[in-house]
Amino acid sequence: MTRAPGLTSGRNLSYLAFAAVVVVYLLILQAGGLLIGKAAGEDSMDSTRGVVFTLLIPIGLALVFTYGVVAALGWNRQVLTDDRPVSRWVWAVPAILGGAIVLGIDYSALGDKGWGYTLALLIATQFVGWGEEGMFRGIGVTVLRKHGMTEGRVALWSSLIFGVVHLSNIVGHGASAVPQAIIVGLAGYFFYLTRRVSGSNAVNSVLHGLFDFALLSGTLGSTAYLGTFVPILAYPVLAILLLARRHRIEPATPTLA
Repeated sequence: MTRAPGLTSGRNLSYLAFAAVVVVYLLILQAGGLLIGKAAGEDSMDSTRGVVFTLLIPIGLALVFTYGVVAALGWNRQVLTDDRPVSRWVWAVPAILGGAIVLGIDYSALGDKGWGYTLALLIATQFVGWGEEGMFRGIGVTVLRKHGMTEGRVALWSSLIFGVVHLSNIVGHGASAVPQAIIVGLAGYFFYLTRRVSGSNAVNSVLHGLFDFALLSGTLGSTAYLGTFVPILAYPVLAILLLARRHRIEPATPTLA
């Protein structure tokens, strides 16, 4: 198998070393979040201060760690760009996600919270998007490719890993973290395709953050917001679309005359 030119640059990372990197990342998020929140006397995201100390700071530290690892490995190009294109129709994936985000944001609840709260939540969720996409679609995908996996296996394993690590949310959410991990694994595949069709890790990172922003905004109001269900419904819509067109995801291989 001939490797893409970008995969030959930078250091190599074993599966065990990648697992260690992920564990440290999760410790910063989970343990760091609990410790920082406790030290600040905050345990929820009901206030701007709560968002800053329970979300923004620990997630920001995890983000710095992620891109510190990328820099140390010399993987800036491999993580930030993608040279494995897919068919152009796959742009439907980020388009559907984007539409779901616009419809899913509870603008009224955010208005009641104020601009300071909204900005803090937006920054925190962007940190989530760039951090998780950098770790799992960036470092994770590069690790799998460097070990010679086919792109189908890269898609499968990177999505499974993404889902499994979200079982760490059991610490704060209990058994509800299990179905969440399954759904997140599916979302990982959508973000993986977004990375490939855009040729960059930026579009999936921004969308990931905005998707979480939309979902969290739906929990802020005193009454249920029906728009919250739109991002959730995007999952089965995308799953059906991709299943129906699964043989047309990869670009057609030109035939020799």
